[in-house]
Amino acid sequence: MSKILIYPNKILRKKSKKINKFNNKLKKIINNMFIIMYKYNGIGLSGIQINIKKSIFIIDILKKKNSKLIFINPKIIKKKKIIKSIEGCLSIPNKYIKIKRYKYLIIKSYNIKGKKNIFYTKNLLSICIQHEIDHINGKLIIDYKNEK
Repeated sequence: MSKILIYPNKILRKKSKKINKFNNKLKKIINNMFIIMYKYNGIGLSGIQINIKKSIFIIDILKKKNSKLIFINPKIIKKKKIIKSIEGCLSIPNKYIKIKRYKYLIIKSYNIKGKKNIFYTKNLLSICIQHEIDHINGKLIIDYKNEK
């Protein structure tokens, strides 16, 4: 099982590459990501946080049966209404930062079989998605430190 990379590991600043192959290897990566995320009591995890430099993240804010979400090659289509959130990160333990995020999102993504999905999200799910997309782009919560 992989370990979560901890800042200042330079890999966390890398931009992730798009996924083109939707196969059993990808399924194994995703299953491993959920195991790791639950082990560290997270609600979201991007591939780059475990040294998988692919455009993928997972979220499970409810931690209930059938509440797992997988986002492959995500792209925000629309965002609306700025709110403030206080966020932590598995890669930056014990650090919490106030961040401006969008309350509502429409996001395009692909599932494990390569089928396109459109998600309409709000509140915590929108915040988590933005946090994980930041990871895909090499951005961390500490980059928001000086925001008011």
